[in-house]
Amino acid sequence: MSYNDVEPWTIYLSGEIHTDWREQIAEGLKTADLPVRLVSPVTDHGTSDDCGVEILGAEGDDFWKDHKGAKVNALRTRTLLQKSDLVVVRFGDKYKQWNAAFEAGQAAALGKPLIVQHAPDLTHALKEIDAAALAVAETPAQVVRLIQYAISGRL
Repeated sequence: MSYNDVEPWTIYLSGEIHTDWREQIAEGLKTADLPVRLVSPVTDHGTSDDCGVEILGAEGDDFWKDHKGAKVNALRTRTLLQKSDLVVVRFGDKYKQWNAAFEAGQAAALGKPLIVQHAPDLTHALKEIDAAALAVAETPAQVVRLIQYAISGRL
């Protein structure tokens, strides 16, 4: 069976936006010639933060601005998570990615296979999220190999 015989997988890439991990995974999957479609939340910080007030109107309090933005962003994230075959969540060390933790929880609740990626020094902090994952990787290259194996059944 070739990869061409496999229906394309939709893979949701969630998590930190301060490194090029998404690009590394995309390049690795392209090099492996895997039948995948990559989707993600909005990764432009300003756009994600301001979408609610830009579309629905200003708020006088940051709490309500963030609340409105979170709900508008959820239109995208919930829809894409539900349509995904696999979810990859990366946690970086620079910022706390509460949204990624939430999306990991949503993926687990939806019964979506979950791969978590983070550095070893975050293992204790992320132990509950790691426990929900089917695999915990340290590098984008390991994520690519996990996806390649899942799709092809080959090492």
